[in-house]
Amino acid sequence: MNIPSQADPATRRPAGSDPTGVARTFRAVRLLLAGYLAIGVATLVAVVLLRNDTAAVNPAVWVRTVIVVVTAALLSLFAARAARGSRGAYRRLRIIAIVTPVAIAAIIVVPGTFPLWLKLEQGVCGLLMVAVAVLANGRRLRAAFTTDGR
Repeated sequence: MNIPSQADPATRRPAGSDPTGVARTFRAVRLLLAGYLAIGVATLVAVVLLRNDTAAVNPAVWVRTVIVVVTAALLSLFAARAARGSRGAYRRLRIIAIVTPVAIAAIIVVPGTFPLWLKLEQGVCGLLMVAVAVLANGRRLRAAFTTDGR
């Protein structure tokens, strides 16, 4: 795998150098996921505070906000493990990063179930997740996880 972790005697690059940009790309992915998690947690706090306003918070809003927080936490965990070289975590990150914006798009276009404020919040989350999907499925990270047999 091409994820640099120690000095490479062949290139004499110091530990921590990132000539392929893999570590930098993972930092960007993790930052985007941190934003996704922060928005999810803030939204869940808002839902708790607005719980008595049935126009703003219905059962679907509760379910969706909890799903966002759980998904964001899992994706952050997968990204951290993938950055350390876990192929399985990288595969899960790639798949979920693609599925999540599709689910968010469905939430935004389905009329009636979710209030406008949540659809707007989900739109922001969707943009973050599209960026994660692009980076996670990009050439740089895919190349870092290829094996010689493929």
